[in-house]
Amino acid sequence: MPHFVIDCNENIIQLKTPEEIIQKVYDAAESTTLFDKGDIKVRINPFKYYNIGNTKNDFIHIFANIMEGRSPQQKSNLSKTIVSELKLMFPDAPVISINIRDFEKASYCNKTMV
Repeated sequence: MPHFVIDCNENIIQLKTPEEIIQKVYDAAESTTLFDKGDIKVRINPFKYYNIGNTKNDFIHIFANIMEGRSPQQKSNLSKTIVSELKLMFPDAPVISINIRDFEKASYCNKTMV
C-alpha cells in the first residue's frame, strides 16, 4: 500500500544508481515495521530541469502516501528514518526532505477491491 515517490535531480543518480536509492528508501521504510512485508512501493523521478532557490544544487524529496491510521509519532519516525538513511548515502546533498500524506480508507480503491 505505501507509495514512496522520490524526486531528485539527475546528478543524484550519477552518485548512486536508481536501484540503490530505491532500495535504501524501501529498506528504511520496512525497518519501521509500519507496513506489511512486500507492500511497499518505491519509484524515482530524476529531473534535468529544476530550480532550487535559484541554484542547481542537488536535492531529494520524497512524497510518501500511506493508509490513514498511523499516529503522528509513527509518521515522524518514518520521516526521520528515511531522511537519516539518505543523509548517510548523500552527505553533501543540501536538500533531503520528505512529506507524508494519508490515503483515506473510505475513498481508496485498487483492482482487488472491485
